[in-house]
Amino acid sequence: MADRVHPRDSPPDSSELQMTSSQEAAVAPKALLPPPSEKPVPPPGTYVIQIPKDQVYRVPPPENARRYDQYTRRKHRQSRCCCCFCWLIGLIFILIVLLGIAAGVLYLVFRPKAPNYTIDSIAIRGINVTSLSSTAAISPEFDVTVRADNPNKKIGISYETDSSAEIFYNDVRLCNGALPAFFQPSNNVTVFETSLKGSGIELTSEDLKALLGAETKQEVPLTVRLRAPVKIKVGSVKTWKITVKVDCDVKVNDLTVKAKIVSKHCNYRVNLW
Repeated sequence: MADRVHPRDSPPDSSELQMTSSQEAAVAPKALLPPPSEKPVPPPGTYVIQIPKDQVYRVPPPENARRYDQYTRRKHRQSRCCCCFCWLIGLIFILIVLLGIAAGVLYLVFRPKAPNYTIDSIAIRGINVTSLSSTAAISPEFDVTVRADNPNKKIGISYETDSSAEIFYNDVRLCNGALPAFFQPSNNVTVFETSLKGSGIELTSEDLKALLGAETKQEVPLTVRLRAPVKIKVGSVKTWKITVKVDCDVKVNDLTVKAKIVSKHCNYRVNLW
């Protein structure tokens, strides 16, 4: 019996072919994946450029370049404002120092002294307390004599217009008027008189009773308020208008023309502006 001979290049069995293809499919993906510890290899034809970190921070990306430009401009603007503000503060400080030095020199040269004001006399008309009723109105008149003393040797005082003079009793204004305008030289005492008038002044029954009691005791309290705009003259130079405010608490023994001042106390203050 003759032996059967198979050809050498005969195709393999179909089961072997299926096993080989499945094994290749399982092995192929694993062979293509790089090891997890290795860095990915760039595709051919590309380049990798490494940029230092400081350069990355200095150069913003294109989408943030506009915002970065606005921020830098704002920062420069703020620095300029701070610089201008410091210069302004410095100039103001220098001006204050110079003004202080000038004021000190003027004080040493002229030795300014405060003027003195007082009330010399008061003549009263139009008030008869005994014949008044609680519903009656009065129209008093006051002739007030004021004494102004300027003790300065090189400073004159110019009393301007728009002054005012008022007399009160228990916060009730009895009359008002104005002071004369005049110039007072240095080392001078000026005595002037001003007439003050009131019209239709109504006093309450309590004020009338208190006024009658004060006249009986010969101590009628009155408040004289003077407001005068003045200019200080030093040589040929005059200052701006300065308001002198004089408040005098005066007590008279009577409410007639022959009234005499029993006591008086005056104080004054100055508004430079």
